[in-house]
Amino acid sequence: MQTQSFKARLEIIGINPFVFLPEKILNGIFQASGKCKSPIPVKGTVNGKPFRQNLMKHLGEWRLYINLSMLKNSPKRVGEMIEVSVEFDDSERAVSIHPELDKAIRESPLTTKNFENLIPSAKLELIRYINNLKTEAAIKRNIEKIIKYLKGETDFFGKKINI
Repeated sequence: MQTQSFKARLEIIGINPFVFLPEKILNGIFQASGKCKSPIPVKGTVNGKPFRQNLMKHLGEWRLYINLSMLKNSPKRVGEMIEVSVEFDDSERAVSIHPELDKAIRESPLTTKNFENLIPSAKLELIRYINNLKTEAAIKRNIEKIIKYLKGETDFFGKKINI
């Protein structure tokens, strides 16, 4: 599928700005991806600025959410017409786990099992959190917190993520 372009009015649901895709373009993405279930990875541009995002189905309708990195001040621009180009993105999007986190998780059958049983978004949240830390001390300290969480000893940063 080639990139398809269209103009759309920026809308909002809750605090999330989004656009609807024209049915023809949406159907082309379904065909290119081989699926019609959320999420579907896409790439393109918003007002000429490149993005990588997921198409999501919410309340029975497909939406391309427009975040601040895609469009500056997007929540304040609701009602504006924006130019969007979009296509299915078949590139690899895997985020690799920090080697120290992987090692710590694999040291115990319990932490391994609990990590593997997390929903994908919870796994990704933990992996990204560690990957975004800057110092070795912060990485070590937060890996210890994750391991305690995976052992069921604590909540993770005040969040209840069922394991």
